[in-house]
Amino acid sequence: MSKILIIYSTTDGHTRDICSRLNNVVENAHNDVTLVSIENENKVNLDEFDKIVLGASIRYGKHSSKMYTFIKNNVHILETKPNAFFSVNVVARKPKKNTPETNPYLVKFLTQIPWKPKNLAVFAGKIDYQKYGILDRNMIRMIMWLTKGPTDPKTNIEFTDWDQVTQFGELICDM
Repeated sequence: MSKILIIYSTTDGHTRDICSRLNNVVENAHNDVTLVSIENENKVNLDEFDKIVLGASIRYGKHSSKMYTFIKNNVHILETKPNAFFSVNVVARKPKKNTPETNPYLVKFLTQIPWKPKNLAVFAGKIDYQKYGILDRNMIRMIMWLTKGPTDPKTNIEFTDWDQVTQFGELICDM
């Protein structure tokens, strides 16, 4: 049994939902999992865990600045343990942008951090216009219009491939 820490940043809660699925997969394999929001990362001792997984959503082309800071401040301990990183973004809904090697947000992110994760994944996110405030709703609709995505303000589409999330959870168990 391994003690596994999953730290995530989420904008609208979907990355937390993905972490919950990972939690279930990893716990079902008889591991001890702790889920922590990046907002509470200072309340955990990284040394207590055997494996560390980080996950972050994209908003307006960037991962959370708190995730960048966390990685910068903890790169040495991250590198000493089995580890993984996953990104959640709506661009990953497109077949040619849904792998760690082809997703532009993940590729850019990896050039901006001092850490080289041992395992990577990209998951397509979710659009729920009714949940967004007026500014976010209109900005995201404009971005979707430019990228040929859904723009109907009543849209609530989940693009996540949950089988892919389950497979990543199994990979976490095996790392």
